[in-house]
Amino acid sequence: MSFYGGVLSHQPPSDLVELGQVFDAQGLKGHIKVRPYSQDPIALLHCKQIYVQRDGTRGAPIDATYTVTQAKLHSGYVIMVLDGITDRDAALLLKGSSLKLPRASFPMAEVDSYYWIDLIGCRVLNEEGTQLGYLDEISEFGAHPVMTVGKELIPFVPALVRSVDLQASDPGGIGTIVVAWQPNWSE
Repeated sequence: MSFYGGVLSHQPPSDLVELGQVFDAQGLKGHIKVRPYSQDPIALLHCKQIYVQRDGTRGAPIDATYTVTQAKLHSGYVIMVLDGITDRDAALLLKGSSLKLPRASFPMAEVDSYYWIDLIGCRVLNEEGTQLGYLDEISEFGAHPVMTVGKELIPFVPALVRSVDLQASDPGGIGTIVVAWQPNWSE
């Protein structure tokens, strides 16, 4: 893998996950201010390289990979220092860009903790074994995350989520989430 001025010179990985967006430049030395999509942006804080997808309207290359030399959390944003971005003007060129990481590079999740990206697509069953559907998305609504399963909105809280099995537990290789929930409770 080789880099020239931050520009990606090979095909990007196929398992890229978008984790945030460059919100603005931070200071005069080329630091970028990233709005993470997670309240706990552990993957962004620990990454060594980041894949940047730009919209192409600022005259810069469409896709690039940068080495991350520093990342810290500050007031809900991740402040990053990228190798090769040395002044405010260069950082401003990245404004609006999506930041992505290969899923394989995420740090290991703690016990009973999950990356949302791994839960999407899991089969959701209630305790009686009735299939409620498949997890379409998870959203953060202040107090706790909420799973969207078809038309059902199910809080992702320990009182309702009985088990999560991300291993291929059925012939289709799809993980399973068991919840204390009955169909149409949300109506």
